[in-house]
Amino acid sequence: MAEQAAILLLAHGTPDSLDEIPEYLSNVTGGRAMPESVIEEIRHRYSLIGSSPLTALTLEQGRLLSAELGVPVYVGMRNWKPYIRDVVARMREDGVTKIVAICLAPQNSRTSVGLHRRALDAAIAAGSTPMQVDFTEGWADHPLLAQAFAERLRQVLEPFQAEAGHPIPVLFTAHSVPVRTLQPSAEAGPDPYADEARRTAALVAQRAGLAADQQHFAFQSQGQSGGPWIGPSVEDTLTALHQQGINKIIVDPIGFLCDHVEILYDIDIAFREFAANLQMELRRPESLNNSPLLTAALADLAHQGLRRLESQ
Repeated sequence: MAEQAAILLLAHGTPDSLDEIPEYLSNVTGGRAMPESVIEEIRHRYSLIGSSPLTALTLEQGRLLSAELGVPVYVGMRNWKPYIRDVVARMREDGVTKIVAICLAPQNSRTSVGLHRRALDAAIAAGSTPMQVDFTEGWADHPLLAQAFAERLRQVLEPFQAEAGHPIPVLFTAHSVPVRTLQPSAEAGPDPYADEARRTAALVAQRAGLAADQQHFAFQSQGQSGGPWIGPSVEDTLTALHQQGINKIIVDPIGFLCDHVEILYDIDIAFREFAANLQMELRRPESLNNSPLLTAALADLAHQGLRRLESQ
């Protein structure tokens, strides 16, 4: 089975250059046109961080996982190269017949994990040979994931608290999604995303030793079009904390597994500037990126998937 099976990591993807942003955004929206002002704003944000390292970091996560498992690991992106459809085609050419698919969005949602699964199912169906797939729906409460985030959090929390001489509050964040996408459907029922994001945050807080009054939660990176997105927003939460007399804060994005524009721009530039205007000092933990604990969590998920395929 080892010769036929492989792991497939699924991620959103990111453009390689500023000129590719309009096409990339079209992929994100499923072809729905976006106002030119929104496209220019996204282009501006990418220009401020140079480029998004998401693809390179995800490929490195795949390399580390393959070295840990001794099994081939492929990486496919839904919104940019390497596209899921192209990667699945290459897997077929390589003789892979069994796939353990893991979405690098731990909290399950129809707008992320669900869309990745649809893209994978379409790629499988487009081929001439059958492929057996084990798909991990969500892993928001995996203990090694929480441990990985807690390890990174403690590295910034402990020195910050030592400097301040008192506990520092932590604002956990996950990517916002449109309100309409979380509405219950006849086929799938309620979307679990918001609850799963909060559950990850609670597990990280527990492992980091946070008191109840140190823990806060918000959704970040609300879209600029398409109706209302879920909250509370980071900006509203920072404002409320400022009004309570808090002037130091850690923002910990537990919905993201590596650096990209939502971290390098939204947190490091926009939220930090917003906080500074409130006379608040904002710090964040290092992203998981090449965390050995993240690799261990993915390896455990992969082993579980391989065992399920063996039992079928």
